[in-house]
Amino acid sequence: MKKLSARRRHPLAAVVVLLLALAATGGLYAAFAPAEKAQADSSSQSLAIDEGKKLFAVGCSSCHGLNGQGTSDGPSLVGVGSAAVDFQVGTGRMPAQQPGAQVPRKKTVYSQSEIDQLAAYVASLGPGPVVPTPDQYQPSEDKLTNAEQVAKGGELFRTNCAQCHNFAGKGGALTDGKYAPSLEGVDAKHIYEAMQTGPQNMPSFPDTTMPEEQKREIVAFVRNTNDEPNPGGLALGSLGPFTEGLFSWIFGLGTLIAIAIWVAAHTTKAKKS
Repeated sequence: MKKLSARRRHPLAAVVVLLLALAATGGLYAAFAPAEKAQADSSSQSLAIDEGKKLFAVGCSSCHGLNGQGTSDGPSLVGVGSAAVDFQVGTGRMPAQQPGAQVPRKKTVYSQSEIDQLAAYVASLGPGPVVPTPDQYQPSEDKLTNAEQVAKGGELFRTNCAQCHNFAGKGGALTDGKYAPSLEGVDAKHIYEAMQTGPQNMPSFPDTTMPEEQKREIVAFVRNTNDEPNPGGLALGSLGPFTEGLFSWIFGLGTLIAIAIWVAAHTTKAKKS
């Protein structure tokens, strides 16, 4: 016992214990740390950037420059982020078919995996808004919560969006040949990304201006409006009473005039006979 007690009191005993503790900690960290996963994720991201750069050189560099710096035919993409690429390419607006006041939505050219690669490359040029996750843009599946989101989203939409997109999201005309597109049939992710990035003539609504929850509420309102049936029959673009009155005036009055002409023509024929 005296020998064991003496060894415990040895000046180097504390150093030996400390070294053993450090070795054990290092061994446990090496055993359980997700080093391989992190390395795999990094390798996968690098591969996506490389593939995206190749796609960019073929399909985008003629307008945006080889390094995304922009040219006289296209703006710089440095700092626009992956969300802008996912929106523009995912809705078919890019690559553009021809220059014009506004690039319309059309059938997509790239697959989603290719869009992800392009987005990864553009995101590597400079920090910007990232592609949102489903939790950020999908409305709640709970009926009560969803109803509350739709109600709040309607208020936000009428305050921030209806001036251009119409109160029902059917779109509207702007100046110089530009227009606010219809939101009918637009994917929830793309609606969210449009608010994030402000494409073309639309202002952007970052989280500092419009928090994530408010953007999700607007998405819930737009989706609900698209899915809601129209009990009044023909919607006429949901542009309101002016359009409905104009429709009634033109077609109603036109029908009455046509009937009057038909009656007059047949009355004349009857008198001659």
